Amino acid sequence: MSSVPTDDNYGPLSDEDLGKPLTYPVEAFISREYLEKEKELLWPKVWQMAARLEDIPEVGDYITYNICDESIVIVRSAPDTIKAFYNVCPHRGRQLVSTPDDQNCVKGRKKTFVCGFHGWQFNLEGENTFILDPQDWQGILDKSLTCLTPVEHVDTWGGWIYVNFNKEAEPLSDFLGEAGRILSHFQFEKMRYKWRQWEIYPCNWKTAIEAFMEPYHVAGTHTQLLKYGEFYAYSKPYGWHGVSGFDERDSSAKNSQSSTVVRTGRKDQDPRISTYELIRENYETVNYSASTETLVNAAKRLVDELPEGTPPGEVMAHLMKSAKADDAARGVDWPEIPPEVMSEAGLAWSMFPNQTILQGPTFALCYRVRPYGDDPSQCIFESYALERFPEGQEPKPEWVKAEPTAEKWGSVLAQDFANMEFVQKGMKSRGFRGTLPNPHQEQKITNFHRHLSTVMEGRGAIKPIKKD
Repeated sequence: MSSVPTDDNYGPLSDEDLGKPLTYPVEAFISREYLEKEKELLWPKVWQMAARLEDIPEVGDYITYNICDESIVIVRSAPDTIKAFYNVCPHRGRQLVSTPDDQNCVKGRKKTFVCGFHGWQFNLEGENTFILDPQDWQGILDKSLTCLTPVEHVDTWGGWIYVNFNKEAEPLSDFLGEAGRILSHFQFEKMRYKWRQWEIYPCNWKTAIEAFMEPYHVAGTHTQLLKYGEFYAYSKPYGWHGVSGFDERDSSAKNSQSSTVVRTGRKDQDPRISTYELIRENYETVNYSASTETLVNAAKRLVDELPEGTPPGEVMAHLMKSAKADDAARGVDWPEIPPEVMSEAGLAWSMFPNQTILQGPTFALCYRVRPYGDDPSQCIFESYALERFPEGQEPKPEWVKAEPTAEKWGSVLAQDFANMEFVQKGMKSRGFRGTLPNPHQEQKITNFHRHLSTVMEGRGAIKPIKKD
């Protein structure tokens, strides 16, 4: 097998270096040994999104989160307190809450956790409250031996619950960095689940999450969208994380919304019509997400409310003002997002290592991917939509295991699924010389591998490409 020629004499890559031709090996996607090292070096040491606060609204509510061989229980122990414990009884190691592989998570409400094996009991603080025949241990049992083991760090941001098993972890706010600052303007904590689905999928978790790191694939994968809008894109790093957005080859055409999912349609068409068609198409083919019904309806009225020849920037300004007023009338407030923040926020964020957020003023389409079992060619793929709803009208969907079809997920996500499995297969080929990520439009991916290889102690390191 021939390979991409690389420069092995290089130092640490800078942000600027990500704009150069780079490559990374496929070991991280297909190696069982690499998967085992992830269990040791990655997942125990990184902040990871485990659930949302709306999953556990009341005292005693709990939800499990599994990552590789580890399982934890996240519980609301007091009105304003979230705790997390390893999901294991200290007696003989039975899971405290049974977590079958065919369930995404297990939820419930308890005042007391009772081990199903020998009946040991624990309160919401993780303290042991009952042991059958404690005298048999001849006085050696104390709180340190009989309590549940707490997860080192639990924190929240944007309505999500994050955990970190590493005692020396940096604070969540530092880990989120500039990405957290920018995205905080969208107030995700005020959004609620619209739907949420998952499936066990035949590809590595990184193959799956990378399928949503860039719009560069639209022209080859989602060809039906090309008649509604331009899809040239940029991609750039923000510390651990990265953002992508729609770019303009003509910089004079840029405005604060032009890089986002809510934007004007094709410039060679009437923007009143093309903008509506683009927003409607996104909404209907991405499983009624990536926009809202309010925005679709407001866009449909553009042709009636604006004269022919209205410039694209004015069309977008009118649309956002109109949709904001429509939402206000039904009890949905929009966050006040400065234009410069909206522009910087772009289309979608990849939050290291396995979370994706595609955001709008009142909605978000999100992904999370995790390893499944000991097979590097399988993963747990999850997607869910968030939206702002009038108070008291929030739906309460549970996780639904759904086959990866257009009927279940929408045609766009089904097209993405059709790639993921066969990217995984193709990377195993002797004929694959190595990856050639786009230096302008796929920097989120190279930034991801830059940080991943560091965490993995040099495995899968990114290298500059050189000519033979």
